[in-house]
Amino acid sequence: MTPRLVLVLSENWTMTTGRDLPALVRWAREAEDAGFDAVMVSEHVVLGPDAGAGGVMGNPREYALPGNQDPFTPWPSSLALLSAIAAVTSTLRLAAAAVLAPLRHPLALARDLGTLDLLSEGRLVVQPTVSWSRDEYAALGVPFDRRGEILDEQLEIWKLLWKGSPVSYRGEHFSFGDVHFEPRAYREDGPRMWFGGQRLHARLLDRLVRYGHGFHPLGRPAPEELDRLRATLAAAGRDAGTLEMVGGTRPTFPDDRSCAPLAPALESIPEQMEQGFTTFCIKPSQFTDDPDGVGAFCREVIRRTGALLG
Repeated sequence: MTPRLVLVLSENWTMTTGRDLPALVRWAREAEDAGFDAVMVSEHVVLGPDAGAGGVMGNPREYALPGNQDPFTPWPSSLALLSAIAAVTSTLRLAAAAVLAPLRHPLALARDLGTLDLLSEGRLVVQPTVSWSRDEYAALGVPFDRRGEILDEQLEIWKLLWKGSPVSYRGEHFSFGDVHFEPRAYREDGPRMWFGGQRLHARLLDRLVRYGHGFHPLGRPAPEELDRLRATLAAAGRDAGTLEMVGGTRPTFPDDRSCAPLAPALESIPEQMEQGFTTFCIKPSQFTDDPDGVGAFCREVIRRTGALLG
């Protein structure tokens, strides 16, 4: 099996500035031309002091994680950026990961998601998540401790909206009656959805079973977690083989100023594929400082990955 490769476009600010968004659009086009399957963009609406509460990352090329980033880190609108990318590509999947769904009304967010999915003819992948920043929730007036409940209602609402109008819903957080939602998403069951997190807890398992098309964990899940996922899917009558498994690469930086070597970061792909992973994310700024070399970088990733898999 040929792995699917995903170019991570978020957090590449050692290669360009947060205001040079056309560069990210160009990199997406170059990734498609090189043979990459998808690009990925994550989001925050705002950041507060808790963004760096755990200490800012040593090497700025590291992934942004809960509590390790400078609050001045740029986070452009993922859906607006992916819309621009959709306009200049034709096969590249557009992964909006992660979408902080509880910070928006489900009807408004469904409109944005459905429009982008329709515009791109079904290339949108959505990873709804509750995220981690209390400061961000406080700024937007959303109760942080109820974010999981809010997301579950949103997922129920979206499932109804994709089926057709009119739609009514009565929940603890959202209620409306006889709304008409047109046009709907590209597919009758809406955009493809990934779910993930730092651990495979019961609520995440339920979302995967009910709505998920892919599993994108933060980090490497333990073998027993993967066994539990497969068993839960089987018990629900779902074929675990139809769930896209999204892995990634881990750079090893020689110091806090330098890029990581590419070859060692790719060496785990064969092992991950043996565990059932099919799709792999890689962030270019972890391995190059050249904003004009992303196309060549993508081609090198494909060449090296092919050589590893024989």
